[in-house]
Amino acid sequence: MRRSPTPDRDRGSVYRRCGCRDDHRRQLGTRCPHLAADPHHGSWAFAVDAPSTDSHRHTVRRGDFPDELDARIALRRFNESLPLGVVTDPRQSTADYLSNWLAEKALRLKPTTIARYRDYITQDLIPALGAIPLDDLTRQHPAFVTDQLRRQRGRVTVHRIMSTLSSALATAVDTERLARNPAKPPLIPRPAAAERHLWTEEQAARFLRFTHLVDPLYADLAELMIGTGMRKGEVLALRWDDIHLPERTLFIRATLSAIDNNQLLLTAPKTKGNRAWVALSDRVVEALDERTDSRAFGQITPAGGYVFHRHGRPLHLKTVLDRFHLLCDKAGVPRPAERSAPR
Repeated sequence: MRRSPTPDRDRGSVYRRCGCRDDHRRQLGTRCPHLAADPHHGSWAFAVDAPSTDSHRHTVRRGDFPDELDARIALRRFNESLPLGVVTDPRQSTADYLSNWLAEKALRLKPTTIARYRDYITQDLIPALGAIPLDDLTRQHPAFVTDQLRRQRGRVTVHRIMSTLSSALATAVDTERLARNPAKPPLIPRPAAAERHLWTEEQAARFLRFTHLVDPLYADLAELMIGTGMRKGEVLALRWDDIHLPERTLFIRATLSAIDNNQLLLTAPKTKGNRAWVALSDRVVEALDERTDSRAFGQITPAGGYVFHRHGRPLHLKTVLDRFHLLCDKAGVPRPAERSAPR
């Protein structure tokens, strides 16, 4: 069996240097006379040429090793990692690793998921842990959750931050970049889900009676959410091409999502099971019939366009939630944000 050539695990060099400076404030580096006189002066480093995507020479230098043995071990680990496509840089910072991991994940994950990861990494993890070399990250460093809780950060938020870190470090373990995941098992258990308080039949009927009188658009939207169990984003992403009124069915094809509460985009439903056909009741069919007339903000809904829209564009998620809050308050029923229906 033909095998690819084995890289030279010992290519590169190790050397001792220091931070002393001459009269012009220039570092002496390897030229310091104290290096020859004092074996404990300075620290050890290595230098090695690494593959480059361009034609220029790319030399990697890493230092601050306590002795020659540590420097040679780090150099060998670096060389052995190159054919695997994983650069085992002994001085790679946690910030650099997390940034690279995020860029890789952005090729595969939903934009909304990446946006959430980016917030946790740039706003929480990198400021707290970014300066630490990845190889030096220990079980003690992720304990910054104690400080987060002391600052009154929510336990759910802190758990999600740590889950992001654990996921990133799990990739490092899978690629043999790290021997173990210092963020696992989790330092903070997953908080229990908040108890759901669903509307009673009387509350749902009261809300629908009220909204049919004051806001027919939101009444029809609520009828669809209550009658089918669809999520708010799934309803707002619904197009007429996905609805088959004669067959009394619709197909959930996408969900409307927002990045940073601003940019709207269509993404796949939350789970594969959500991408499915849904049977429609008489009330839901009647509500959808209402949307086919010219009352939707004074416009006829474009053929094949969004069912719930403003001038042909989907309603914004926050606008819908704020409007539901107002309608709930006026109708005297619990708000959706309190884990009530519609969700």
